[in-house]
Amino acid sequence: MPQVLRFAAVISLILTCVVLGAGSAGAAEANHHQPNVCTGTLASPGVLAGKYRGDVVLVGVCAVNGGAAVVKGDLILAPGSALNATFALNDVTGKGTSSLTVFGDVKVGSGAVLAMGCEPNFSPCTDDPKAKTGGTLTGQNHVFGDVIGKQALAVIIHASTIGGSVSVSGGGGGVTCAIPQTGVFHVLKSPVFSDFEDNVIGGYLAVAGLQSCWLGALRNHVGRSVVAVNNTLADPDANEILANLVHGSIACFGNSPAVQYGDSHSSPNLVMRHAFGQCAFNVKKPNPAPNGPLTPISVKV
Repeated sequence: MPQVLRFAAVISLILTCVVLGAGSAGAAEANHHQPNVCTGTLASPGVLAGKYRGDVVLVGVCAVNGGAAVVKGDLILAPGSALNATFALNDVTGKGTSSLTVFGDVKVGSGAVLAMGCEPNFSPCTDDPKAKTGGTLTGQNHVFGDVIGKQALAVIIHASTIGGSVSVSGGGGGVTCAIPQTGVFHVLKSPVFSDFEDNVIGGYLAVAGLQSCWLGALRNHVGRSVVAVNNTLADPDANEILANLVHGSIACFGNSPAVQYGDSHSSPNLVMRHAFGQCAFNVKKPNPAPNGPLTPISVKV
């Protein structure tokens, strides 16, 4: 079978897994008669902290800012909910650190927002005293299973360790960079976006059918393949999928705008196997756009 056809079959299998995996949240809840629940509002977020033996269901708005939160099962973000795990310190007691550890999967439901992880310069921690000047703290977050978003509003992951795969299917706030009138992004005064930076991902990273303002995937170490298919973004600077170390292959098809350097001043993806579509080895784009020198999107290592 030609390489393109063989990898197209792999893409189909990955996207099937995205849809089927994300749809299993209800089954996960059914397996635990009394799941733990974290509830809160934008004005008064709940605090996810301590050890939970089974699944945790998040309803409303919760934050991981009260010490270590350890979930032995799945962490399930109900439709329309939001989790802010972008803290490094224990802001409840004023002493120690905060972190999120999930031994199962993190499942991000329709219209939900997952913000996990933080790091200096690229995404400073919410409670970093030096955040305004770039910050010095880094979050400590670890998911042993998968992160699965199905029709999620936004999935934003920085400087985290994911033992399984990260997959996002559909969702976003629409092809617009307007600031929403309500919700988390209204409070942040930010357009809706999804982003994956400086993570260690044991499996694959796949984003398909996202409609949003901006999408980025930068400097991730990916144990398997990277797939970006049919994502439509409003920001002409969007689709910066760059500087990733990919142990498998990379494939980018049907994205608008096409994968590019934009203003990132980044570097090519380092790919150990094959590269296809907008991320192919022979594709070159201005770095930075629009007038920088033509630079490969991906190079083989």
